[in-house]
Amino acid sequence: MQNLMVKLADVKEQINEKIKHPYLLKHIEPPIIDEDKLLLLLSLLNKGSVPELIAKKYCITIMLIQIALDTHELVSNHRLDSEELKSRQLTVLAGVYYSGLYYKILAGIDDIEMIRSLAEGIKEVNEHKISLYQKSANTFDELMNDIKKIESSLFVKVASYLDDTEWNDFSANLLFVKRLNAERELFLQGRKSIVFEAIKNIVGKNETCHDTNDQDKDLLAICDHYIDCSKNLIQKQFRKFPIMDELLVKKIQSVLSKNESYANTLVEEG
Repeated sequence: MQNLMVKLADVKEQINEKIKHPYLLKHIEPPIIDEDKLLLLLSLLNKGSVPELIAKKYCITIMLIQIALDTHELVSNHRLDSEELKSRQLTVLAGVYYSGLYYKILAGIDDIEMIRSLAEGIKEVNEHKISLYQKSANTFDELMNDIKKIESSLFVKVASYLDDTEWNDFSANLLFVKRLNAERELFLQGRKSIVFEAIKNIVGKNETCHDTNDQDKDLLAICDHYIDCSKNLIQKQFRKFPIMDELLVKKIQSVLSKNESYANTLVEEG
């Protein structure tokens, strides 16, 4: 575990150094490095035949791509005052800046196939984000596929590039559950959740209006169904890995147990 922890800290520090921009950080929130995704990447690349130095470059590049994609998602479309408008413009510029950083690293990596895989992953993420934000899905399966692709396309492409189909499915389901857990928490806190808005939109296409409390329970039940199904798949896939780092095991357990603390929320409130 110590070895992976050291690598995680080292790569995270290198990413922080690259995204550090005094002017941007003065006016917008610093980007968040998703440690779970970084840990998955490190674990995937560690078990392959990729040299450590190249593996670190891949990790930094992919996380910069993730940060750029996440930053662009923070850009709002509603009317703003002058200070908020400045912040929005800088957020757009920050996304472009982070994109430039990963292109710079990619240019120094002599691996056309990896570059092609990442480009395909970026395209896939953006296509499914458009579908999610435009509420294009007509069924829950279509919506959940959008979410899974948004969260995991980059990682699935890397796993496919390394010819590791077991990690392909495993990482996709794990990141999917993590995202649904986060959206569920936002919804329960009364905050904006693009995923629950999309679920509600599909429910509205197929049903007449219900009591708000009943509808909230229905929306949560739909989300929980997909969480539970994916958890079962993760547990089956997990058994296929003979050896897994203790740190990663703890992270996986954390994601899988996240929803349990909310399991009785509606029952208690009812």
